[in-house]
Amino acid sequence: MLKKYEALSKQVNLTRAFMARSVICRYLNRTNLICYSELSRLIGCQAFIKHENHNPTGSFKIRGAINFFHHMSREELEAGILVATRGNHGLAMAWAGQWFHVPCTVVVPQNNNPEINRTIESYGAELIVHGEDFYDAQSYCEELVDSAGYYYVQQGNEPEILNGLATMGLEIFEDLPEVDTIICPIGGGAGCASLVKTMRALKPDIEIIGVEAQNAPSFYNSWKKGEIVTLDDAHTVADGLAARAVFHLPYVILKDTISDVVLLTEDEILEGIRMALTTTHNLAEAAGAASTMAAHKIKDRLAGKKVVMIMSGGNLNMDILKTALRC
Repeated sequence: MLKKYEALSKQVNLTRAFMARSVICRYLNRTNLICYSELSRLIGCQAFIKHENHNPTGSFKIRGAINFFHHMSREELEAGILVATRGNHGLAMAWAGQWFHVPCTVVVPQNNNPEINRTIESYGAELIVHGEDFYDAQSYCEELVDSAGYYYVQQGNEPEILNGLATMGLEIFEDLPEVDTIICPIGGGAGCASLVKTMRALKPDIEIIGVEAQNAPSFYNSWKKGEIVTLDDAHTVADGLAARAVFHLPYVILKDTISDVVLLTEDEILEGIRMALTTTHNLAEAAGAASTMAAHKIKDRLAGKKVVMIMSGGNLNMDILKTALRC
């Protein structure tokens, strides 16, 4: 099966990232890359934040959604699209679906963030609640495809979604060509894989470091074992990191190219939220703050470097914020 995705990975490349940018710039402003002095002091490097949390829908996912819809034909999307999500992917696809006039059905697990659910519906999408976690929601989508004829969008396995996400790498390189290290959270793996494809083409020696929750190390375990591993569960406060399995396309891109993966405990993830708030004055979701905490955890090896941390999203559950502030 991986041979199929190895072939698909060739469709994720620098040329197509530039093509994606020409599409995305019609809908989105470039996000800020800001160096924060207090964060730099704490980590001991020149610490930059790439503010993907400032995008419409509050995350980097909107880049991939816009590029996906642009490349699909009306015939392919005639019955509408179907997605599984814990939040940001569904928000992005529902938002972009409005622009492209494509019906969108979003499956979320039980006990999903109710604020996310309401926002998805406000974008005109149909919301279905099913299963205990994202993996269950994915499985249900596969059942619905057979019965309803939707186009099921597996966010991590669509090359044009990754090419859209890769545009954040183009912006980083244009703003900071001397960057030494980029730290990016890993859930399904699409964001980190897109950065590897873009940044390694522009700067082969750049260090790309992924971040996962210690409670949900799906990519880390797969990377170490040399094959995709599906976890029994993925319970973490960071919804964006709560993946029981990495997507196939990001896995084949990352398995031989990623520099390292940092695992964070639940307490460290909550500390990351507080650190992002106090040093950047941004309210980052748990996954969005993970790169900041990971940089602090490995600060000895980052000393003196120019380090970019991807603040991937800002859709923070208020209960988690209260928990983080009480710690």
